Amino acid sequence: MTRLAPFTTRYAARGMVCTVDHLASSAGVAMLRAGGSAVDAAVASSAVLAVTSQHLCGMGGDLFALVHRRGDTAPEVLNASGRAGSGADPARLRAAGLTRIPRTGEIAAVPVPGCVDGWVALHERFGRLPLAEVLAPAIDYAGAGFPASPTLALSARRLHALGDPETADYTSGGELHPGDLVRRPGVARALGDIAAAGRAGFYEGEFGKGLLALGGGEYTDDDLASPNADWVDPLSVDAWGRRIWTVPPNSQGYLTLAGAWIASGLDLPDDADDPRWAHLLVEAARQAAFDRIEVLHERADGRALIAPERLARRRDAIDPGRAASIGGTFGEGGTMYMCAVDGEGTGVSLIQSNFQGFGSMLIVPGVRIFLQNRGSAFSLEPGHPAEYGPRRRPPHTLAPALVTDLDGRLDCVLGTMGGDSQPHILLQLLARRFVSDERPGEAIAAPRFVLMGDEPGAGTWDRRGTVRVVLEDTAPRAWVDGLATLGHDVVVARAWGGDFGHASMIATAGPALAGAADPRALGGSAAGW
Repeated sequence: MTRLAPFTTRYAARGMVCTVDHLASSAGVAMLRAGGSAVDAAVASSAVLAVTSQHLCGMGGDLFALVHRRGDTAPEVLNASGRAGSGADPARLRAAGLTRIPRTGEIAAVPVPGCVDGWVALHERFGRLPLAEVLAPAIDYAGAGFPASPTLALSARRLHALGDPETADYTSGGELHPGDLVRRPGVARALGDIAAAGRAGFYEGEFGKGLLALGGGEYTDDDLASPNADWVDPLSVDAWGRRIWTVPPNSQGYLTLAGAWIASGLDLPDDADDPRWAHLLVEAARQAAFDRIEVLHERADGRALIAPERLARRRDAIDPGRAASIGGTFGEGGTMYMCAVDGEGTGVSLIQSNFQGFGSMLIVPGVRIFLQNRGSAFSLEPGHPAEYGPRRRPPHTLAPALVTDLDGRLDCVLGTMGGDSQPHILLQLLARRFVSDERPGEAIAAPRFVLMGDEPGAGTWDRRGTVRVVLEDTAPRAWVDGLATLGHDVVVARAWGGDFGHASMIATAGPALAGAADPRALGGSAAGW
């Protein structure tokens, strides 16, 4: 079988953390060694990533998590995604001639960030160590400095064109190179405020005051005082003899479940190099998601979206010998995924994001925290269920997943960055694990496809199911020829180009924990003890 690179599954006996940055993974393992829970490890790792990986995520973005404890039949699910400010005014944008919210330079693209609320809510419910101890590694890296990763150095080139003094953490020494030391003193202060005073230290402190000033009426004091972290009921489907769990809408996680349910009822080959394997998964993903733009919003009924009677019709529309004609039109990723499992069998599947790259390119002065552009996913169509408006949550690409057996025992935690591509990347990982019987390292390193519209990472479903199938150039030649013969619009792209996600997985079903962090991240690490 073709592989992206020589890559192996890592094993550990008492705990494991997988992230896109070895510094973050090491911080999480340090929490486990100190007697902390998997949630302590996840929050510590997430906080380090907010320092070292601002080009992917940070305290200016959102967070979702699933937590499964031994003995529970279902995970607990946290939605820490932000809401638009009370001053949100779609009429203002429409009067300016806009039909979509711009992704950069527009405050309407910035819901109140939920990431820090997510950390605090997770720690309050599941943490063992003091919050100050959990945040200490991140505070140290922000204050004393950390070496720039290859992906950060590459992404930071965008900042020079801004000419904004608030980008000085990355630009004051000229072009950033891998290994250059980066210090983020403002972020260190913000993290110290959280360690000392919890969420109030952040949302009512230097960051919150700066956000209010930057917003110019978009936000109110009450917007920042109201937590953006809600414990919600999970969604699940049964597929391949397992139960797959995710976050309900406003997350697009239902697409992972829908695709898995559809695919599990198809005659999927065991050999993932067979072009029919790719074809049937592409078709399952297309049938699951072609109406996403119409049905995904914060008030959507997630259970109705994955109801068997709804999905059975879509599965029946799949032709093993031809790409379906779905058709119809409507008038760089910025996310990180991490997972952790502790010695007691608690598993955490956590994802946080700016949405795209450095987000909106709006920066809270002083603390120099970049703000997400998740609000660009709102609609400006009057009356649309996802219309931009006060205190509303936008549709979200973040879609962490967790798998148990049918009796509720944890099987694995998994997720990926990748914008609109997250559900069909996860679908491939699930099929590799449960159909092709691959270990985490094999599944993570194997070639992938993503479905794409006019641009990477977003807008995939603007033309409903009329999408391109983009293959990594390491994919089997049989995929390239076979998918084209079956009627797919096939494009081959560079495997290391950044459009194929950075996935992680930890499996618990064997005698030891088995995990892998994606080599596509260039600095990822599966660390254990």
